[in-house]
Amino acid sequence: MTKRRRRRRRTSAPAGRQAGAAVGGEAAQLFDIAGTPLPERPAASSKPSLRRTADGAELMDKFAALDLGTNNCRLLIASPRGRGFRIFDAFSRIVRLGEGVSTTGALSPEAMARTIEALKICADKIARRNVVRTRCIATQACRAAQNGAEFLERVKTETGLSFEIISPEEEARLAVAGCGELLDPAAPAGVIFDIGGGSTEISWVKPRAGDGRMRTPETLAWTSMPMGVVNLSERHGGREMTRDNYVALIDQLRADIARVGDPAGIAAHFADGAAHFLGTSGTVTSIAGVHLRLPRYRRDRVDGLWLTAEDVRAVSERLRAMSYEERAGEPCIGVERADLVVCGCAILEALLLEWPASRIRVADRGLREGILVGLAAERNRERGRRRRRRWRRGRGQALADTGS
Repeated sequence: MTKRRRRRRRTSAPAGRQAGAAVGGEAAQLFDIAGTPLPERPAASSKPSLRRTADGAELMDKFAALDLGTNNCRLLIASPRGRGFRIFDAFSRIVRLGEGVSTTGALSPEAMARTIEALKICADKIARRNVVRTRCIATQACRAAQNGAEFLERVKTETGLSFEIISPEEEARLAVAGCGELLDPAAPAGVIFDIGGGSTEISWVKPRAGDGRMRTPETLAWTSMPMGVVNLSERHGGREMTRDNYVALIDQLRADIARVGDPAGIAAHFADGAAHFLGTSGTVTSIAGVHLRLPRYRRDRVDGLWLTAEDVRAVSERLRAMSYEERAGEPCIGVERADLVVCGCAILEALLLEWPASRIRVADRGLREGILVGLAAERNRERGRRRRRRWRRGRGQALADTGS
């Protein structure tokens, strides 16, 4: 009697932040959209919908989310599975598409060339993974640049990728959908912020009633402000900044934030210490990595980490006081962020002054994950419509057969 050998499943960790990081193969580890590992054997009711190739091999429906920002180009390819996702591939590259837009009003030839090279890699990954649903979004750089739409037409011609320039409101909504599950369900309210390259989105939210399922917080109010790490660094200098200049920048940013007021009527929750911040973006994840003194960036250590306001201010001042070369040597910052991170710290410190919070939670997730949630919901709606149509057809045939 021969023994049957069990095949070992290959697994991989969720996508990290490293440029060009690839994640797993067809048997990638299962994670929920928050990046939390899920049981290897889900309940029967949460099995994925499978298709088959001509030779009978099973294929999962794979979705692609591509976020083209002012600073980064980021791709995530995943397949819905019950309440989670299998992550198959990821890619991230700093392209600085919005470099110079704040002064010239247009995307530069060099920035466009860098971006197209990165997008060609993304297009190749999407094609090789047999993706069935894709959403590609462009944010502030393409919104602000006079040649933004023209550039995206060129992208479509050269890569086959079709981008939509989303509104600031949609950008804020996707950020909440992508990271909102990290909001403390016991908190009466919170602020979710996304510090980008060309803008900062701020959403005032409150948790929905907890029932054991992933629930996107309710957005009470939102705003988008034209302050980002790229345009601020170009105006104020990001490589070196004196303490006086840093404080002046914080005061200026705080005044801009203060003009928004209290659009959701939740300032009292911050005043009594019950509310907290939830941050997504390279600024807050970099601060978290430096705070932890990580020898290399690790998403599993950073995503979901709680920081205090004192932690944030201590790291921010430490980074501000460093030389450009010293920041570039920090493993969680590197050369590509060394001239940007100080202005990001200034934005966060201004937020903390205007909306005092003792706790800040860090999210290494955001727009891409929000896109995936939307693609999965879209697929489920389409399936529901098909089921209803089949039921109506079957009902009609049954009535015809009985002569009713």
